[in-house]
Amino acid sequence: MQKSLVLRVCGVAFIAAAVSACAPGYNTGLSPDAQRAAGGAVAGAVIAKAVGERAATGALIGGAAGALCDDVGICQ
Repeated sequence: MQKSLVLRVCGVAFIAAAVSACAPGYNTGLSPDAQRAAGGAVAGAVIAKAVGERAATGALIGGAAGALCDDVGICQ
């Protein structure tokens, strides 16, 4: 039970880090869409693993959500 809680807290931390990549002026040399996709993929994999699902599926969904978040008005 305690391991599950730790994984969930880590998942929330990764989501916060992924959302912070949306901040203006955040530059790693990648395009903004690539930054959001990478952050979303990491967050998706961590969250999927924390809830007992496949990390690869979570990374795929998280990466797509991260790349498209500015198109739907979340990361603006």
